[in-house]
Amino acid sequence: MASAPGGAGKTLRVVLADDQAVVREGLVTLLGLLPGIEVAGAASDGAEAVDLVAEHHPDVLLVDLRMPGLDGVRTTELVRARHPGTEVVVLTTYTDDDSLLGALRAGARGFLTKDADAEAIARALRSAADGQSTVDASLQERLVGAAARAAPPRAEAVEGLTAREVEVLRLIAAGLSNTEIARTLVVGEATVKTHVNHLFAKAGLRDRAQAVAFAYRSGIANG
Repeated sequence: MASAPGGAGKTLRVVLADDQAVVREGLVTLLGLLPGIEVAGAASDGAEAVDLVAEHHPDVLLVDLRMPGLDGVRTTELVRARHPGTEVVVLTTYTDDDSLLGALRAGARGFLTKDADAEAIARALRSAADGQSTVDASLQERLVGAAARAAPPRAEAVEGLTAREVEVLRLIAAGLSNTEIARTLVVGEATVKTHVNHLFAKAGLRDRAQAVAFAYRSGIANG
């Protein structure tokens, strides 16, 4: 049986994009040193990144949010729309708050700061390839802040949740894993997974990062 994209037995193919040559070359070197990761291409802008993804069909695109021309948000939108088999992890600086929510909505799976170390980058890339979201701890508050400034979700999306689903969503927003939620609610982990799947479907959520944003925009996280 073949390993999942982020599994230990499969090489993870990555395309990266950053308009700063020194950062781009540094990332190529860093990723090249990580076991089980292959850099399939490196782009200097968003348009080139989209072309490289089309050419190489990587598991993950690692993309800078701030680039001239086609920025990271629009690049993420195009890649996710045209190549759904490629997940996206974005790199951000401390001046990119306005782009965080846009990248989340565009379909980014992971959010890293540019000072992330090799272990954090490898973990985010593999998590994204496995369909899981990763948000750097230093970005969590900023992502929540961006979500809080956005328009609230449709009332029916919130009202359609059961009391237990609201409770589970609140715990997700607090940063708890499914295992921790199960312990808190004194239920089985399979039950928690069912609640998570139901609330994601009802609210139109793709992953836990979107769930956190939804919880804060709707006020559930503060309830």
